[in-house]
Parts: sequence; structure tokens; C-alpha cells
Amino acid sequence: MAMAFKMATTGMWVTDECKNSFLEMKWKKVHRYIVFKIDEKSRLVNVDKVGGPAESYDDLAASLPTDDCRYAVFDFDFVTVDNCRKSKIFFIAWSPTASRIRAKMLYATSKDGLRRVLDGISYEVQATDPTEMGIDVIKDKAN
Repeated sequence: MAMAFKMATTGMWVTDECKNSFLEMKWKKVHRYIVFKIDEKSRLVNVDKVGGPAESYDDLAASLPTDDCRYAVFDFDFVTVDNCRKSKIFFIAWSPTASRIRAKMLYATSKDGLRRVLDGISYEVQATDPTEMGIDVIKDKAN
């Protein structure tokens, strides 16, 4: 497995799969969302789950664990008040209350390094429970 980028702040590595999956989502629209997970032993950020183009924001929310942290990106399509179709990519830092303190710290300190690799994110949402990342939050930020 190739290691593409080192995250200087924590010594985390982002795999090529992370960047390639993101580029496929951004340019080819083959994914609706991608969930990323840090492997604490190998210190790699890996793709944990990929949602197909027909999947929804609810599918993404349902795929996040209730007791562990994750990062996710979501490609949100919407229509503006001027009736223009647009797409914005959201970065979600998921850190549920029930997750371990060590995991919360690891994800908090590694976030910026992953964000630098994923070029083209429009908005960021940080959430500790599902209400903080509801679809209404996404719609409000996009408009």
C-alpha cells in the first residue's frame, strides 16, 4: 500500500486510496460520500466506507458509529434560489460523545492534515451527535 502524504502534526499518513476516492467523488461523481478512519496501530488514514451516487445523506449518517470517531466527506447537490443546480463538498468531523478520549484527541489533531490532502472542500461541520450534522445544518450552510 502506497503512503501518499504525511501529516506533520501527528505523524499520520493518508493513503493514496483516500485522495483517489475523493477525486473520483469530486470530478466523476461516482461516490455520494466517503467515510475515513484512522488505524491507530499503523497510523494510516484509510477509506472506511464509500457511498454510491444513489445513496443519501441519511445513509451517510447511519454509517457513522455511535461510539467511535470518523471523518467524512459528502457531495451535496442542491438548487439555488435562482434555480441553478450546484454541488458543494462538506467535510464532517464526527466525534461522538461516547467515543474514547484518545480517539477524540487523535482525530482532532489529524483533521487539518487530511483536509489539506482533500482539495475542494466547501464547508466543514463538526458534530458530537446526529443533531449537530442533520441535513438542515447542511442545507443552511450551502445556501
